[in-house]
Amino acid sequence: MTTETLMSFGLELGWILLQILAVAVPLLIGVAYLTLAERRVIGFMQLRKGPNVVGPFGLFQPFADALKLMAKETILPAGADKVVFIIAPMLTFVLALVAWAVIPFGEGLVLADINVGILYLFAISSLGVYGIIMAGWASNSKYAFLGALRSAAQMVSYEVSMGLVIINVLLCVGSLNLTAIVEAQRGMWFALPLFPMFIVFFISTLAETNRAPFDLPEGESELVAGYFVEYSSMSFALFFLGEYANMILMSGMTVVLFLGGWLPPLDIYPLNLVPGPIWFILKICLVLFVFLWMRATTPRYRYDQLMRLGWKIFLPFSLIYVVATAGVLLAFDMLPVVAG
Repeated sequence: MTTETLMSFGLELGWILLQILAVAVPLLIGVAYLTLAERRVIGFMQLRKGPNVVGPFGLFQPFADALKLMAKETILPAGADKVVFIIAPMLTFVLALVAWAVIPFGEGLVLADINVGILYLFAISSLGVYGIIMAGWASNSKYAFLGALRSAAQMVSYEVSMGLVIINVLLCVGSLNLTAIVEAQRGMWFALPLFPMFIVFFISTLAETNRAPFDLPEGESELVAGYFVEYSSMSFALFFLGEYANMILMSGMTVVLFLGGWLPPLDIYPLNLVPGPIWFILKICLVLFVFLWMRATTPRYRYDQLMRLGWKIFLPFSLIYVVATAGVLLAFDMLPVVAG
């Protein structure tokens, strides 16, 4: 290889790394402050203050928590499969980050604008269950293993409904490209014509991320924190960060699929002067607030209620809605024309 080729390759690799850092660093900061936001929001809803001591208004609390976890000792259970035990939290955290490669933050602002972006997102989000199963199995604890089995059943159950909901969106767009899905919502966000599917998708994201009222894999009353009960120090922190990164990811998916991505609510002055990435971030914050609101106000489901909701209500309802959406689009000659 010539010197010019090596320099060109180095510059291209440096530019790619810079783009990845431009996405990953704000995301990690967002994850840190989401933990603070959750404690503050739930505190206000429960008529208490929440963290407000470390730094002005408690803004340095996430850094204090990180420092505390880094200073703790990592304990490996005697009977654990040590390699799998260590890999599991790393896998959970990494999968929550790599999914952002196809999320468009604005017009042309996306790391990889691939034609099958929605399939990539769905595949990466589905792989998240592997980290949890590996953690439960490698811990050599019946409580952790039961939590992992619960999580696997729960995530697989609600991914079926999420897949059918996404088919409704794809029928309206005619493309698997996430940028095309956002552009198709210039006249009207899909949350309006597909409102029942929007609600089903949001509830399914709660179950997919093991959030209240579906936080059964880590039910403290019977499983003593569930699949990560044997974890400590930074390995526990990676699970913790992975959960919150998944919350942000699912909020981003909700915004892209149903809330117009980076598009303003109305294409009028002065709303259309606000940059697209700002609208995208504001919408994600709104969806995350509802995540926190649900945790503060809803009691935990029983496991049989969770499975009944997923398989006996959401699955048939989503399937019927797919048929109805296709029928309406065909009857009114509104099916999108796919190029090529």
